Amino acid sequence: MNPREQFAATTTALLDERADTALVYAEVSGQYFGDATKAHPDRVINVGIREQLLVSAAAGLALTGMRPIAHTFGPFLVERAFEQIKLDFGHQGVGGVLVGSAGSFDVAVGGRTHQAPGDVTLLDTLPGVTVHAPSTDAEVDAALREAVAGDGLHYVRVTGQTNRETFPVGPRLHEVKRGERAVVVALGPVLDDVLAATADLDVTVLYTSRVRPFDGATLRAALSSTDVVVVEPWLAGTSAHVIAEALADRPHRLLALGVSRDEELRRYGSPSDHVRAHGLDAAGIRRRLDAWLG
Repeated sequence: MNPREQFAATTTALLDERADTALVYAEVSGQYFGDATKAHPDRVINVGIREQLLVSAAAGLALTGMRPIAHTFGPFLVERAFEQIKLDFGHQGVGGVLVGSAGSFDVAVGGRTHQAPGDVTLLDTLPGVTVHAPSTDAEVDAALREAVAGDGLHYVRVTGQTNRETFPVGPRLHEVKRGERAVVVALGPVLDDVLAATADLDVTVLYTSRVRPFDGATLRAALSSTDVVVVEPWLAGTSAHVIAEALADRPHRLLALGVSRDEELRRYGSPSDHVRAHGLDAAGIRRRLDAWLG
């Protein structure tokens, strides 16, 4: 099973388990929900290729006391329907679970319309959104269950890029490697490349799949020098502000690695081509670390 299939399996199970859960989707991933549609025709709604309606319908269900799961590709869900997220969920003060697939480059062959490296950055402009970036099937299952059982607005970012090891889903940064020279924070499915890039470096590596709220306390406790590096598989610098807030009273310098804000890649390629081009593979991360750490 891959993360997207795990999302579908967990959602189907939640529909069976919880009468207050509904799924609203916009054609995308419909191939996974045939059984769920037959079992719960009143709680599985395909609105067609109408992403603004997708979000508004989900928010309407939330106003009735339901816990909706709204799903399509990330660029259509977050970027195309952002006004509806901002007003229908945020402004009205209701909660739900937004599940975006395709990530930054999963559907690279679809071109720029199917790429969403700015989704987390955009949602970060709204107060109180919990953002999950699970990196294994088990993390997808745990994050989705936690989001549906919780309250407020959650975004679960389901991507084809994964890590090998599963960590508990929750608000804490996990210490994966201990060192003294710097702290490297790996957010979501970049941990494997970060560990490969830092294998022989005297650095601490922290990991979480819960991107927001950010665990500043663990970062503060782990920092024994002034150097912090954050690696995230969406726009570079997205998490710079939460790190700055966590270390507001501590002298520090920050290297923020992510998808470049300075260049748009216009050749389709593969997901791995895009990761490599933005320097987010192990070799690219190591080059930047060597240059920055000296």
